[in-house]
Amino acid sequence: MTKVKYLILGAGISGLSFANYLDSKDYIILEKENEPGGLCRTHKIDEYVWDYAGHFFHFKNEDSKNFFKPTLNNEKCVEQIKTTKIYFKNNYIDYPFQKNIHQLEKEDFIDCLYYLFFKNEKEDYSSFKDMLFGKFGKGICERFLIPYNEKLYACDLDYLDKDAMGRFFPYANIEDIIKNMKNKSNSSYNDTFIYPINGAQTVISYLMSKLEKSNVHLNEEVIDIDVTNKIVKTKNETYKFEYLINSIPFNIFNKLCNGEELELSWNRVLVFNIGFDLPAIDKTIHWIYFPEKEYNFYRVGFYNNILKKEKLSIYVEIGFNKDEPINIDEQYQKTLENLKKCGIIENHKVVAKESILMDPAYVHISNKSNEDVSKVIEKLSQNNVYTIGRYGSWTYSSMEDCYMQAKNLAYTIGKENI
Repeated sequence: MTKVKYLILGAGISGLSFANYLDSKDYIILEKENEPGGLCRTHKIDEYVWDYAGHFFHFKNEDSKNFFKPTLNNEKCVEQIKTTKIYFKNNYIDYPFQKNIHQLEKEDFIDCLYYLFFKNEKEDYSSFKDMLFGKFGKGICERFLIPYNEKLYACDLDYLDKDAMGRFFPYANIEDIIKNMKNKSNSSYNDTFIYPINGAQTVISYLMSKLEKSNVHLNEEVIDIDVTNKIVKTKNETYKFEYLINSIPFNIFNKLCNGEELELSWNRVLVFNIGFDLPAIDKTIHWIYFPEKEYNFYRVGFYNNILKKEKLSIYVEIGFNKDEPINIDEQYQKTLENLKKCGIIENHKVVAKESILMDPAYVHISNKSNEDVSKVIEKLSQNNVYTIGRYGSWTYSSMEDCYMQAKNLAYTIGKENI
């Protein structure tokens, strides 16, 4: 049995950030994969640099900016002012949809504006869908907000909490929308972003460089957690801990702790990274949203435009319910057909490709999930067990949020040991 003060589950950005802020070297990180990074890993195939999906850095906190500054400097990264579009009825309109309805065809514009003016706004909303209708009206909701988010989350939006997307949702009132018709202002939390020329793995490599390599145990899948006796078992070893820090998905973690399955839901995202032999037709757009059901994907991003490379290199994201069967070959053929249909490719030939299934990808945040997860987290903390990160906390958060949460927890625990 291996005894350790801090046992950390998961070598993604949350687990690695926590370890970086410990004063003690008495820690071990357990990672089931053969490399660290979680969903921030990068693959390089020929001349193409691909992440598990689009991972772009838009640090707003001065502390996180300063921490990552040595690895995210101008020589190693590109910095871009975000250019994103929505593909709707064979035309591009600017994102977010609700602030750019004046770019729609006349009939759609009038319909959106009419229902926006006569919307049924309320003091409180019962669900995410209810909030969308109340804030934006039927016209905007039925054209973009409902179909797009149903494709992304792969669920009925009535299941989601009204604040399921938190600060990441681009709200806009009537005044904002009308003003945008004359003076364009599509500001959001990620107006600008930084992307490393060698992919998001650059950040993981930086976090790893500051740790003891021997303290990161790869290929160690956890099979049992005894919270009361502070014991974690993997397929290879047994660990005795003082503090347990979890960043693996909460649904898995909770079952390992007590054998119980909470009523949690999430989507899976199938990602195709595809490299072509010809340049992009449009060299300005960073990613495009697709609300219409005739397209199997909900978003397509352009690595070549982000990295200022010549040949077309894209990521394609397709959402599925957690229990829905997925035929990868069928989805790939549909993807190529739809890429041609919407004009992203013409005579382009695929020269490199890969598929990745993220499971979970986006967690479904509901009133019940918030209550259930909070109760378990509170109970676990009484035994010095903490759970952090997007999946560990079962929430919608950015990479910066994960880093800050990990740092704050490390400082809080450190104070307890003074």
